[in-house]
This record gives sequence, C-alpha cells and structure tokens, in this order.
Amino acid sequence: MAFCEKCGTKMEEGAKFCSNCGNTVGAPSEPVQPQAEEKKNDLSDKVASLNNTADTTEEFDATDIEKNKLMAVLAYIIFLIPLLAAKDSPFAKYHTNQGLVLFLAAIASGVILVIPILGWIIAPIASILITVLAVIGIINALNGKAKELPIIGKFKIIK
Repeated sequence: MAFCEKCGTKMEEGAKFCSNCGNTVGAPSEPVQPQAEEKKNDLSDKVASLNNTADTTEEFDATDIEKNKLMAVLAYIIFLIPLLAAKDSPFAKYHTNQGLVLFLAAIASGVILVIPILGWIIAPIASILITVLAVIGIINALNGKAKELPIIGKFKIIK
C-alpha cells in the first residue's frame, strides 16, 4: 500500500491522485508541518518547567498541610490573615512568607508605575507576572505542596 507524500494518507496502488489532499502521485510535495499537538506539548513543557522549583513539602507534617491549606491559599490574597490565624503552622508560615514577598513585589511594581514611559511599560508586565505567580502559589497550596515560587521564591522574610 502506498502513502501520499504530502499528507501521509493511505492510497490505493496505481492511484494518480490522493483522495484526501488531491496531491499528484510522484509530484514534489511541501514538507509536512508539525502537528498542532506537538506545538501544544512544547507549550505545555514550557509552562510545566516554569514551576520547576525547589519542593520542600517533605519537611512539613501531613496533618498540618491538610489542616492549613485554606490558610496557605489566603496567604496569596491577604498575607496577614494566616500570620495571625495560623501562626503555629509551619506550612501556613511558608506560604505566608511567599505571599508577603509577592505583596512587596506588587508594591515595587506600583512604585515603578510612577516612572514615565519606562514604568508605564514595565509595570503592566510586572502586574501580569505577579498575578501568574499568585495563581501558581495558590495551586501549590491547594495541592498541599511547599514549592518556591519562580523568580521570587528564594527570598525569606518570615522564618
């Protein structure tokens, strides 16, 4: 059984044209473009590698993680609440530290906004990045993981 040189469809022996794309048998064909799924996997790999940071989940007690997931999520919205409500939870403290660093980055982004032209370009990009980091942090907290946020996760303010 023969295959079309252009699209790869099975063809009957002796066929002069491909029944799928109409390509003439034996005619030079354009190279087959990468499939959409291959491109999608490439993007998925890039997104997955974004959150490829240090994971210290094993250092925390499993009951503490289950008990304080909500507090850890709140740390990325209002970092002060877990600091007051779950001050004895190492898991909540870990995410509270990350929420505080993220909050300080948001303040820095607001300060940069004051700078004419350059600040007007950088601040919106920084705001998008901060939002993405907050979502990554919330997902990690909901999954019971203690993973550093990309870029800013190494900073420790609350110990």
